[in-house]
Formats: sequence, C-alpha cells, structure tokens
Amino acid sequence: MGKRHFGSVRQRLSGHWQATYRHDGRVHNAQQTFATKSDALAFLAITQADILRGAWIDPRAGKISVKDYANEWLARRPDLAVRTTELYRYLLDSHVLPDLGTSTLAALAPSKVRGWHAKLAQTHASTAAKAYRLLSTIMRTAVTDGLILASPCKVVGGGTEHAAERPVASLAEVKALTEAMPERFRLVVLLATWCQLRRGELLGLRRRDLDALRKNISIERSRTFTRKGGSIVKEPKTSAGRRTLTIPTNVLAAIDDHLERFVAADADALVFTGKTGVPLTAGVLQKAWTKARESVARTDLHLHDLRHTGLTLAAAAGATTAELMHRAGHASPNAALRYQHATKDRDRVLAEALAELAIPAKVVPIKAAKRNGSRPNRAQGSSAE
Repeated sequence: MGKRHFGSVRQRLSGHWQATYRHDGRVHNAQQTFATKSDALAFLAITQADILRGAWIDPRAGKISVKDYANEWLARRPDLAVRTTELYRYLLDSHVLPDLGTSTLAALAPSKVRGWHAKLAQTHASTAAKAYRLLSTIMRTAVTDGLILASPCKVVGGGTEHAAERPVASLAEVKALTEAMPERFRLVVLLATWCQLRRGELLGLRRRDLDALRKNISIERSRTFTRKGGSIVKEPKTSAGRRTLTIPTNVLAAIDDHLERFVAADADALVFTGKTGVPLTAGVLQKAWTKARESVARTDLHLHDLRHTGLTLAAAAGATTAELMHRAGHASPNAALRYQHATKDRDRVLAEALAELAIPAKVVPIKAAKRNGSRPNRAQGSSAE
C-alpha cells in the first residue's frame, strides 16, 4: 500500500487501484477504481483541493434517487400556489420521473438530461421547456443542499418556450362572437377583448368591481379551478395584476344591461353565473365559447385570444409599452412587446392614411417654366419625372 500526505492508494487483485481518504472523521473510498496509480493519486489531489476550497461533496450524498429527491423537494414547497403545485406534480409524474426518476442525483449526467429533453421536445416542445425548467430548479436546489457539485441541466435554451403566434380576431369577428354567445355570457367576450381580462379575472368579478358611472373596472382577484374542478379564489400574483382600468365607452351599455338582468344586487355578487345563479364554471363557459367560435368559423380561437386581440388593438391604437403593461397586468415589458405588431384592421387604416398623402401635386411644365425664366420646382413635380 502506498502512503502519501493525503489519503492512500492500493492495488487490488484485479490490477486496478483504489483511493481512500479520511474527512470529517470518516473514511471515504472513491466511487470508482483507477487503471493506474497515477490516476488514483490525481483523484486524491483533486479531492484534497475540493476540501480546501469548500467544494467537497460527500460521495454518498448523491445516492438519493431523482424521484425521491424531487418528491421531497415538492413536499417542502408549501409556498407554491395550488395550481402551480398541480402543474409540477403533473410534469414530474408524466414527463420527468418516468425517464429520469430511477437515476441517482450523482449519476444523472448532462448527456442523459440532454437526451431526455430532445426526445420530449420532438412531440411536446412547450411541455419539454416547462419540464426542463422544473428539473433545473430541483437540481439547483440539490447543489445548494450539497448533494451534488454541479447541476446536470446544461441544455442551452432548454427552458425557453417558442410558442406560435396567437391568432387575432377581427373587429367583425368580435362582434359576431359576442352575438353568438348566450346572452348572459356576451359580456365575457366584450370584457375579454376591450378590457383585456384573463378568464380567471372575468370569473372573479363582483358587482362592486364594475363602476359604469366612473367607467372603471377593478381587478382585485381571480377565480380559477383545480384539475379536479375545485374553485380557487385568489389575489393577483403580482402588484401589477391588481389594477383599475378605464372601460371603453362602447362597452358601458352592455355592462348596465348585464348587471340589471343577470347580477344580484349584493355588492359581492358574482358578475357571471350560470342559469340557476350558481358561480359560473370553466366547463360551462368553455362549452358556450366552443359553440360560438364554431358558428363564426374560428375554431382556432381560444377564449384567451380575445385578450390577445384587445391588447393588439390597443398597441395598434398607439398604446405605449407602459400602457400595455398596465392594461394587461404585466410586471415585465417583455410580455407587452408581443402585442405591438400589425393587424388586418389596423393595416387597412394605415393604407387609407397613406392614400390620403398621395394627393396629386401641381405640375409646372418645363416649357412654361423656361418662358417665365425660372427652373422647374422639383418639389411640385416635373413632366420629365
């Protein structure tokens, strides 16, 4: 057996070399043997350097499986919203753990993560990005916990979603969709488009939140649903989501009519309910929306696309990025910038405006200009041009 200042090496009957060292009062063996004595000594030198700079990881720490650690990680996150917890549970059970769960943290190599992500991205690109972001977060926590030295999640752009451009409804289609909805749900289309509200914000509206007199609508909460259909009422995730918006005048009459016909007098009464007065569910609303979009031959439109349409129209009307952020309830300008693109309706207006600029200028013939002893004014035009 060869001795050195830190640790020791010995040759086994197989001919390979084993490295052993002591740290924190315990004896540790290298997780693998080495073909040569020099390789074993090099391992000990690197291990000693890791200990001295505080980067040493107990080899036994990373032996916990990805499945056990991921489940423990999720159980230790009571701060997550119910819907977020549900999403993470779904991603783990359906897309992460089936392929990677049996691997230990220490054995989860970057190449394995890269192969898993590539395979999933071929069929579910958006899901692959979400699952990768979750796995990356969990692995960073494992690094912080001292279980592994570095995260195996090293796929460049792996967590970036490249969603397709959402469809936009024309003004005529918004009108047609409104008329195609049941009367008690028509205001959903109008508020989603002209006030740019999310579905949860619409379903959480109370009578007190609509002030037609002052032309204001207040967004103070949302009502969403669990995967099992349970209702969740919560405040906006960010301060930007809690906002007061000015209601466009073209919607005011519809609001007055809806409040009078379909909403109880109580200030806390929900604005949108079913026929029997019970809180409107996502399923009932979706069924009505599906019929409406089919009737106008726009089956590609999701309800959320009305919000996208409204924000696009606001951008086309000249809204600044800050104004779009306010109306959308966005905390980041990046999300607002996606709405600043052209629409068919706006393009038609711009084309007409360009046509107005093309008023024929007065043309001064060259011969007439010479008789007057002057040169043609190119700003007015010339027959030679």
